[in-house]
Amino acid sequence: MIPRPGDVLIVDSRASVQFGGGRELVFRVIALGVKPTYDGWGWITGYVLDRDGNAVERRKIFVQFEGLRRFPR
Repeated sequence: MIPRPGDVLIVDSRASVQFGGGRELVFRVIALGVKPTYDGWGWITGYVLDRDGNAVERRKIFVQFEGLRRFPR
């Protein structure tokens, strides 16, 4: 899945080992990186969301797109 601005995603170890071991994020995408990277990987910018859906931290993360999952609404 190629994320788009506005998507709310679950980012866990399927997307990158850095988010394994209970460090998964609920992440609202605001922008995609434009520079080429490894095939199937890319930079996304967005906000980490808390349990109430509030943005608590802005981050830029490097992920494997195939491992991203949509957050159930």
